[in-house]
Amino acid sequence: MGRRASWIRRTAWALGLGVLLAALLAAAASWWAWRWLDQPLPLRQPVVELSVEPGTAPRAVAEAWVRAGIDTDPRLLFAWFRLSGQAARIRAGSYEVEPGVTPRTLLDMLVQGREALLTLRLPEGATLREWRAVLAAAPDLTSASAGLDDAALLAAVGAAADGPRWAEGRFFPDTYAYSRRVSDLTVLRRAFAAMQRHLQAAWATRAPDLPLKTPEDALILASIIEKETGRADERALVSAVFINRLRIGMPLQTDPTIIYGLGEAFDGNLRKRDLTTDGPYNTYLRGGLPPSPIAMPSLASIQAALNPAASKALYFVARGDGSSQFSETLDAHNRAVNKYQRGGR
Repeated sequence: MGRRASWIRRTAWALGLGVLLAALLAAAASWWAWRWLDQPLPLRQPVVELSVEPGTAPRAVAEAWVRAGIDTDPRLLFAWFRLSGQAARIRAGSYEVEPGVTPRTLLDMLVQGREALLTLRLPEGATLREWRAVLAAAPDLTSASAGLDDAALLAAVGAAADGPRWAEGRFFPDTYAYSRRVSDLTVLRRAFAAMQRHLQAAWATRAPDLPLKTPEDALILASIIEKETGRADERALVSAVFINRLRIGMPLQTDPTIIYGLGEAFDGNLRKRDLTTDGPYNTYLRGGLPPSPIAMPSLASIQAALNPAASKALYFVARGDGSSQFSETLDAHNRAVNKYQRGGR
């Protein structure tokens, strides 16, 4: 009986010691794991990039990070993803990490979708043809629009063409952020939606009694203002000149429309024969607005088109310093031309 009691005591002590050791080991493991979550992960290069495709399993994401350059055991990363309860919330996208990233901040980035974005400037005053060249040269931007004509391009961004050059001027110039390997159509869809939004908002605050029948008319005039304006503070005055001409039926007589009509045939020199050759964009020979915008206008030019300055000016001429001289009569305009363009007194 005594030996049995002694064996029971020894067994209980051993079990107790085992439980204690297991608890200590679990505590140590928990402490190590908790500390590991906030320790910088070793990287095999200064910047590690990874594109997570839609539908990628969390285990595959962990393994892909290790292949890309995070020097750790992928099983640890996957265990952290799973035990955090957020593995199913990892988002697709293009990501990059730098020294200092920890398992915790890595998962936060993936769950919040904080992608490594590139930026692209689509400039105001440029044509769609020029924008296409900018898009084609943008790094890590997939070119899906290269083989599309204007009508097909509009269809791809969710719009319908009303004419052969209806795509011109319909996209808002701005700086756009995009993730790596996204389609250029994604950028253009955003630019198209932004232009629609800005144009409708500006149209709602237009001045009364303008000789512009539709928002599209405003867009056409805004594109001309964009090309004719050397200084931002003169946009409303340039607008007033064209609005005044439209009101009295006077041709707009603006060189940028003719240059646009010439397209790639324009060699930098506008000749007299260009002014006297009829065509839909020759605003010397044809009254009213041309059939489409001639460039991508800025918001400032759109607002100027719809809210011209209170001026009776019908003419303007460049002074040579970036500003313009505005005149109400042809005689005053001729004197300004003689002074600023011909060096007269």
